[in-house]
Parts: sequence; C-alpha cells; structure tokens
Amino acid sequence: MPNPTGKNQYTRCPAPDDPEFMTALVAYHLAGVTNAEILSCILLKDHDMEVSARTIYRRRSELGLCGSGRTTASLPTTVIRQLVLDQLKLDPLSRKGPNTIREAIRNATGLYLTRDVVRQEMLLHDSDGFKLRAPGSKKVHRTPLLALGPHHEWSADGHDKLTSIGFPIWGIRDKWSGQWQGLWVLPNNRLKESTAYLYLSLIYALGGTVNGMPLQSSTDCGTETILIFALANALREAFANPDDDDLGPAHRFMRSIHNITVERGWHRLRIQWGDNIKTMYEAGVDRYNAADPDQHELHQWLWPKLIQSELDSLRYQFNNHKTRFDRHKILPSNVSPNVAVALCEQWGGENCLQPVDRAVIREMMQVIGDNSVRFVTPEFAARAEAVYAFLGCPELTPATAWSVFWKMLPLTRSEMYSTYNIDDVYNLLN
Repeated sequence: MPNPTGKNQYTRCPAPDDPEFMTALVAYHLAGVTNAEILSCILLKDHDMEVSARTIYRRRSELGLCGSGRTTASLPTTVIRQLVLDQLKLDPLSRKGPNTIREAIRNATGLYLTRDVVRQEMLLHDSDGFKLRAPGSKKVHRTPLLALGPHHEWSADGHDKLTSIGFPIWGIRDKWSGQWQGLWVLPNNRLKESTAYLYLSLIYALGGTVNGMPLQSSTDCGTETILIFALANALREAFANPDDDDLGPAHRFMRSIHNITVERGWHRLRIQWGDNIKTMYEAGVDRYNAADPDQHELHQWLWPKLIQSELDSLRYQFNNHKTRFDRHKILPSNVSPNVAVALCEQWGGENCLQPVDRAVIREMMQVIGDNSVRFVTPEFAARAEAVYAFLGCPELTPATAWSVFWKMLPLTRSEMYSTYNIDDVYNLLN
C-alpha cells in the first residue's frame, strides 16, 4: 500500500542490528516464547520496542532462530537421538515425559525438536518409562483457584523429600500465574528465621524493579511461618494506603492440603528432578565420611551449590513452561507463567505488588541475619571457591558432583590449606 507521507507507524522500531533487540529475541527464544504476536506485545511492554509480528518473524529467521519443525528437519537422526539420550541419562527413574524432555533439550541447547520425534526416540530407548508414568491413584477433587492477578497471593511451603540426605528446600509460588518466585535449598526449612529471611529477600529483590510485597501470603500452620505472619502484617500496616480498607488479610494460615498452589509445584519438582538427584547422590555417598570435619565441610559447600544451581534452572524451566489449555480453569492456562505475568492484562489480571521502602526491608534482613541460610562459614566458602577456580571450575552436575568432591578434598583440608598455598598443595599431591 502506498505511503505518501513517508511515516512509519512503528516509530520505536529498532534497527535490524540493534544489539538489545537481537539479545531479547535470543533470550525469549531460549525461554520458549516464539509466537510473533506475543513477542510483539512483550517487546513493547518490557523493552519499549514497537515491532510488528511480521518484522519479528523476519528477524528471527535472520538470526537462525527456527521452530521445532525446521530444526528437526535439518538435524540428522543421530544428533536428535543423542540429544534425547543425553536427557534420558539425567532421568534414571524415567519420571519425565516427552514434553518435559523436549523442554530440557531446549533449555540445555537452544534447539527446538518436535514432540513426535522426541516421543519416538523415547519409545525406542526407554519404552518402560511410559508405563511407569501411567496415571495411578485417583486424585483429590479440587475446585478452581481464584486470584486478582500476579502477586495477589504468594503460596509458600517447604519440601522435605531431600531432607533425608540433608538438603531441605523452601519455595514461594504465585497463585494467579503459577510462577515460581523463589526456590532455595536450606540447612533447615523449619526455622522461622530462615523462611522469614528468604521472604524478605524476595520482597527486597522485587522492590528494586517493580514494587515489592504481595497483597497476601499463605502458608501452612507450622512454627516456621510465625515470623512471616508477623512481618506481612507489619509491612501491610507500614506501607499500605490507609484508604484501602478492603485488601483482606495480609497473611493466611491453612492446612497443607489446601495450600495447593505450592503443593502442586512440589509434585512436579519431585517427579522431574528430586527423585533423580537423590538417586545420584546416594550412588556415591558410601565412600563419604561425615565424621571427618574436612569432608563434612566440603560436602556442605559443594552439594548445596549444585542443588541451588539445579533449582535455579528448574525455576527457569517451570516459569517458561507453556501449560495445556484447561477450560475449567479460571486462572490463565495455555500460556507460560512468565508470559502470563508480563501480559497479565490480556488474561484479565492486574499486578498486585505493593510498594515498599527497600531500606526498611534491608534493615529487617540485617536484624534477622543470614546465618540460618548458610551451610558453611564465609571463610570456608571463600576457600572452596578458590580451590574450585584453581581446578578450572570443573563441570558440576549430579553425575559429576562426587568426582569433583574427591578432586577438591585434598586441596581444601584445613591443615594443608593453612600451611601451604593452593599451588604448593597441588604440587605436593602430584
């Protein structure tokens, strides 16, 4: 169509070689956001870039960001097979289905494969896994959840499936979107100081970009949540608009069976990851001597470091997972939590984060202190990091963790480290 005025309707459209634009497209591609219409909306809202869906389609093609069909067609069968086998190796209990394996490949390599080809390879190499994942017992009847929008209610709880090996977990999940706000490994997830410190740290982090605290939080009735209850009410009183008298309670206690937002999340975490990492941990623990102070201290540094890294990756994966459409669900479905939060208005929601004074939050965190969330002293953490860097930062995965542990142990022993520098210790041992 002629354009006699010469004016482009997209006045804020970035140049094709704009580094921020290219970086954003790649980042969203890795996060599973490939729909050009959705990308156009997100780029406008989060980056102030006015780009048409057609332009996004062209730019993605120029950057080689292909969808699953083109990528699958371009790769040899041997490469596809190896990609699937690499992920099956990390799932010895066969808990992950084709969609989850497909997402894991995308997160690890940036490559999109079709679900059909992933399923075919899984049937070929792990057919028993499909039988193991078949639905079993009848589930408890649930009613639809209700919330106004993102951060209307945070659902928090602990996960104890790894407590038997010394690594309990605690997390916070948004009720409206299902977005995981935080997942942390702790020395003890039943201490009120630990959970309160993490609750405040999340508010502090969000307070630097958007606002800060949720309209409401919910937990079970455990003693570890009493301080969160007190903090939520104190922050509400300090920062809420006095004219808002219909905000509802700042915190709700409920039985675990009713705190289903986070409980549902724990089920998926255990099935896809928790059981597997526990199996890999136990495969090498026989040689470990917890009575040796040097072994114990390194163990308390290395495994939490690995588990926290895994939890960060899982949070990224879960938050970018596009859920199936559910016509009975009132809250968003057929969309990933991250996209639902970014474009909440399109799903009938409103961002409910409340403004806070970050200086006050920081002061509260300092009063509580972070000792309860540390596995080792700062001094040993610095020593272990130095040794890890000296060894070239070897790949740390559930499959390699014990190997890295035994390589690091001689260099971190207190008597050696206090007498010699790392190079001297390494030369003495070799």
